Amino acid sequence: MVDTAASPAHASPVETDAVVIGAGPVGLFQVFQLGLQGIAAHLVDALPHLGGQCAELYPDKPIYDIPGITICTGRELVDQLTAQIAPFQATPHLGAQVARLEPQTDGRLLLGLSNGVTLLARTVFIAAGVGAFVPRAVKADGIDALVGSQVFYHPADVSAATGKHVIVHGGDEAAVRAAIEAADVASRVTLLHRRDVFQAHESDLAQLQSLRDAGRIRVLAAQITAVETDTAGRLVALHVMDANGDAQREPLDLLLVYLGISPRLGPVADWGLAIERKQLVVDTATFATSQPGIYAVGDINTYPGKRKLILCGFHEATLAAFAAAEYLTGAPVALQYTTTSTRLHERLGVEHH
Repeated sequence: MVDTAASPAHASPVETDAVVIGAGPVGLFQVFQLGLQGIAAHLVDALPHLGGQCAELYPDKPIYDIPGITICTGRELVDQLTAQIAPFQATPHLGAQVARLEPQTDGRLLLGLSNGVTLLARTVFIAAGVGAFVPRAVKADGIDALVGSQVFYHPADVSAATGKHVIVHGGDEAAVRAAIEAADVASRVTLLHRRDVFQAHESDLAQLQSLRDAGRIRVLAAQITAVETDTAGRLVALHVMDANGDAQREPLDLLLVYLGISPRLGPVADWGLAIERKQLVVDTATFATSQPGIYAVGDINTYPGKRKLILCGFHEATLAAFAAAEYLTGAPVALQYTTTSTRLHERLGVEHH
């Protein structure tokens, strides 16, 4: 998949059969189940990479309850699901949120994304977990204008640091890993955190210490107080306050921020859908919400007996895809087993034996 978060605004809406909001495991599996029904989808997520909470919060922690897989990490599960949906070529919009959703007179749904793209969909699937996971931002005047050019929140890789003086801001595993990886490509790396204490695997901490000893990574215990730009509006330095309360000026070319993420229900609460305790009420036969054409799967929904498990979300996505296929065609959809369906084999690009 290609990150389309920076796509220019379209003069007219992009028409599609389905939009999946949320690229966590359940959202990815929703794309797969829609693909089996012949329904192409656009995929939207606030984070700049696939995987949602699973990839962001526990990428290396073990998961034991995925059928047929004895054990896998969050990252491995996301990789497998990403490979599984590849034949269906969903169009991604990463690093973007659905700012508005408006039902149209013809029954379709108009979605305005924060990246300027507008989608006109026949169906929408909300797989947003407990809400959009939004990176925690640096609180400094003027920094928002630099996001996407010299300031990046939770980037999927550190390639932008090549040949540059980069400051990595954060104290968790993601920040430590980013600093270690940046040391291979950047001209200079500073790891900035409020304390000289980091939460990461022992192997990563040992590697960080080795790079510190070699002078390839500098650790600075301080907090950002302001950003400094030149007359052209380019970021040239951070102003920080160290643990002793002393002010310092830190020149840089690039700021990579890893301050964690926080869930926000956000605009979903304003879409006129039936909500109970910040969760969307659904019909368990179809996982449709109170608005025709909109479905909710995974942790974002609620119903009697609800269990917040990835496994349950997969079941919900399957039934929602069947329901959507019937909604789009106006006719019952016959069950076709993937082992015997020639049509499904063609969609997946495999031979039918």
